[in-house]
This record gives sequence, C-alpha cells and structure tokens, in this order.
Amino acid sequence: MNDKKFTILIVDDVPENIQLAANILDKEGYNIAFAPDGKSALSQVKNISSDLILLDIMMPEIDGFMVCEQLKKDPETANIPIIFLTAMTEKESVVRGFELGGVDYIVKPFNDKELAARVKTHLALKYANEKLRESEQHLIALNATKDKFFSIIAHDLRSPFNALISGTQLLKDCYNSIEKDTLDILIDELHKSSTNVFALLENLLEWARSQSGNISYTPTVFNPDALIKTVIPVFTKNIKDKNIRIINTVDPNLSVYADMDMISTVLRNLCGNAVKFTPDGGSICFRSSEQGKFAEITVSDTGIGIPAEDIDKLFRIDTKYSQIGTAGERGTGLGLILCKEFIGKNGGTIRIESKYGKGSRFIFTLPKDKI
Repeated sequence: MNDKKFTILIVDDVPENIQLAANILDKEGYNIAFAPDGKSALSQVKNISSDLILLDIMMPEIDGFMVCEQLKKDPETANIPIIFLTAMTEKESVVRGFELGGVDYIVKPFNDKELAARVKTHLALKYANEKLRESEQHLIALNATKDKFFSIIAHDLRSPFNALISGTQLLKDCYNSIEKDTLDILIDELHKSSTNVFALLENLLEWARSQSGNISYTPTVFNPDALIKTVIPVFTKNIKDKNIRIINTVDPNLSVYADMDMISTVLRNLCGNAVKFTPDGGSICFRSSEQGKFAEITVSDTGIGIPAEDIDKLFRIDTKYSQIGTAGERGTGLGLILCKEFIGKNGGTIRIESKYGKGSRFIFTLPKDKI
C-alpha cells in the first residue's frame, strides 16, 4: 500500500480479548490503541487517527451498534472501516451491523490468520478508496480549471476583441469624417480595450504555465517597496483618469525572500483591482509591517468593497464571481486565484478584509528569510 504505519483501535469490554487481538496485530506491524467500552471508544477516536476499528458488539451502556451509528454520522469518522467482533451466538445480529455501516465481522475466539487477513484486506480497501476520492477531487479541480479557461476564451476575451475590431473598422472606414473629439474618445477606448486584452492574456498565460508546472520558482532577496514602485506606473493613465491618490508607506529597508517575478504578478493584480474598483477621487494605499519571520504587505483602497458572502468566492477556481469596475472595467476573476497560488508557492498567505461600499484590504505575507 504505502509506507504509512496504520493504527488499529480495538474496542472490547473483556481485557483478554483486547490482549489477544493486540498480540496478533502487533506482529503485523500495526500501531495498536484500545478502549474498554463504547464511551471510551468514542472519546479515543477524537484523540487518535484510527485507520480501522475492531468493535465488540455486546458491551454495557453503549453497545457496538450505538458506537458504530455515532461514528458513521460524524463526517470525520464516517470513512473508518469497522469490523465487528462477535461470539458464535451473536452471528445473526451482525446483519444489523452491516446495515449501520460495518464492513465485516470476526467470530471470537480469534483465528490468528483470519484476523490478520481481514484487517489487511480492509485497510487495503480503505487506502484504495482514499486514493479514489483524491483522484475524484483532482478531476473536479481539473474540470473547474477547464471551465474557467473556456469561460475566459468564450466571453472575457471575446468582448474586448470585439471592441477592438469594431473600433478599428470604424477608423478604417470613416477616419477622415470623424470629428477630433470623437476620434480622441475612440482612440482612448481602443487603448483601454487593448490594455484589458493584454492584462487578460498575461494572467491566462501565467495561470496556464502554473498549472502545467512550467513556471519556475526562483526566490531571491529583494525590497518590496522598490518592486511596488515599478508596478504603479503600469496604471498611470487609469490613476490620472480617476484622480486616484497613491500612498506608499512600505518600509524602504524591508526585504523579503521570494520569487520576484511571481510577486510582481501579485502586486500588478492587486494594484490593478484597486484602481479598477476605486471611484474618482479615491485613494490606494500600500503598507508594510513585520510579523516575526514574515513581512506583511497590505494593498488597500477606498473602492466599492466586496459583499461579505462573496469574499470566499474570490480565490476559488470553481466559482464564477465578476464585478464591473467603477469605469466599466471588466476582468476574469483569474487574477486573485493566481495571487493565492503564487503567494502559497512562496510560503506566504493572503486574505481579504472588506466593507461593502467603503473599500477593501488585501493582505499577504512573505518570508523575510529563507525558510
């Protein structure tokens, strides 16, 4: 199966039965835990990570059936295989055990080879089921990624390209007859569309490289303040158009250990979002602080904010969340997902604090030194 050493919980109110089963299974290399009654068993399961439970049926107060029923109702213990221990005279009652979720039964007194074989078989099945569930979750994630790509290609990229095509066609057909003021507006719109397309493609290509494992992780020591000062000019025109005030109080002496290209992508997305959702006359602030071995960078804005029920959707590939910017800007929602992935690759965390209608704060951490 794998190199993991499995833990077996033996539950029986007869100490001799526990000792006998433990001796047999100890020879097979398993970790052994035990409980003398049902109440102790339910308590034990919360404190240890059991891979399989050998459960006696006839016990005082809380019998094996009641224990099994409670374990199967709890999502954290529902997948632990339970093998009932039963006397010859109780074989018929095992049917009820199967109905409650038991996977097998063993008749006492134990046969060494039978006990070892049945335990080994059900541990193998449990391990196979876990791998199957992992594969299922992986497939769900792959499908969500595929759907996201198709959404971006089918809708988010098509719209700005349509604007570019129609705008350039108008210039081609009517350039000499268009008034200068109208021409200036049209060129400005074409510039916005081409800028949006480029930003979408950058994120799409970065995400594709990340998912395919082709993106390299090359950490170095660098100054976040200096990096921020290279990102802000990318949005100079949008910042001027909206008369947004930029405040940067990041410590110029602060250094972090991370991949500078990845963090540049993170800052570009966070700064772009802040500009997009901040109205005319608003402000965007970059701050820093030190939290032990980590540096904390905050990008805050006085924008439209995010509804509390939507915050968790922003970092998930399997949900569709999109908001129109204060000047009609559109996005794919891919940028923040990329931010989370890149920050995670660099050993940090990212979170959002927001008040709808008042603004948002995006806070991420990076190690100051090599971890």
